[in-house]
Amino acid sequence: MSYVHDIGGLHGFGPVPGRDDELDFHAAWEARVFAIVRSLLHNGVFTWDEFRHAIERMAPADYFASGYYERWTEALERLCVEKGLITAEQRDDIRAAMEES
Repeated sequence: MSYVHDIGGLHGFGPVPGRDDELDFHAAWEARVFAIVRSLLHNGVFTWDEFRHAIERMAPADYFASGYYERWTEALERLCVEKGLITAEQRDDIRAAMEES
């Protein structure tokens, strides 16, 4: 089954940015999301396959409207709720608080 992210070989999406295998964060929140995901992976909360599948389950419109780490954030939030680390209500409260700041 193909998911929305299976766009390999398609034209029109532009180059993939990066520099000589360095991590390339555009904002501090991206680095935090990266660190949280890596920490949860390292501690066995979820696997890379589960994380990838969480990204694949994004709605196509949301997937294409999101940047790389926005997709990571969506997958992280989804998995934290699914794994019982937070409730959906807590996730929504966190999102609301972040929008206010």
